[in-house]
Amino acid sequence: MSQAIINTAKSVRQLVIRQVQAIPEELFDVQPQPFSNTIRWNVGHIVSCLDFFLSLGFPFDSNLPETYNSLFKPGTRPSDWTDTPPTKEELIQYLSAQLESLSDVSPSTLDKSLKSPIEMGPLRFETVGEVFNFAFIHETMHSSTISCLLKVSQYKE
Repeated sequence: MSQAIINTAKSVRQLVIRQVQAIPEELFDVQPQPFSNTIRWNVGHIVSCLDFFLSLGFPFDSNLPETYNSLFKPGTRPSDWTDTPPTKEELIQYLSAQLESLSDVSPSTLDKSLKSPIEMGPLRFETVGEVFNFAFIHETMHSSTISCLLKVSQYKE
């Protein structure tokens, strides 16, 4: 079953990459009401969060710029940015690099217990696999938000 979870994670990431590639960059910073973020923020958040989630259960060295945390961590928004955000191309490069790193995930690692349980609001994760699986549920939630932002941004009365 663990290999199936890894394969699903790869499929989710491939879908997100295709989705992002198809969006014109001029729509990346449109922030329609009542959204609090943009397509660029959601894509960067996906990248940053997977980086964080992988660091919780795997030997992992992040290669993301330090600015990603201040740009894309939960609770941030583009209206507060003081750093220049990454381009669409840079975000796609990180999404693709993370996809490649998923091939290195061993199914047996997913069954391992975390050093200590992780609690996020009402959620509690005790194994590497639980965190890994949540990372891709989280990714699909943001992919849906990207789809909504795109539809609203393209809507013409």
